[in-house]
Amino acid sequence: MSVHKIEHVGIRVSALEDSIEFYSRVIGLKLAGTLGEVEAPVRLAFMSFPGQTSVEIELIAVRDAQELANEGRVHHIAFTVSQIEQEYERIAKLGLSGLDKQISQLSNGSRYFFFSGPDGERIEFFEPVKL
Repeated sequence: MSVHKIEHVGIRVSALEDSIEFYSRVIGLKLAGTLGEVEAPVRLAFMSFPGQTSVEIELIAVRDAQELANEGRVHHIAFTVSQIEQEYERIAKLGLSGLDKQISQLSNGSRYFFFSGPDGERIEFFEPVKL
């Protein structure tokens, strides 16, 4: 096979600048660049972690577009974290919607919680078992 890696994950957003700010402030991603002028029918923003550009988040804003069908939506996007308790407290203090009532644990000991992004997209913070 010639498939090598995940290139990017596309997330449909209603307000590009608001989502850029959210993913910068809450997740720590940096804006790599945008495509499309403010009045363009489609605008894109590409974001990644500083020093790590192998996988990007692509924010997609479509002007005057109808809602995406359910089958085309991303269920969630997960980010690896360390010190999950501190991250949970930080997200709780931000007052973000959709925050799980507690941190959950898988049978292998990995832990996670979910919260919502500005357009209702589900975001998971995931702390894998230390190997």
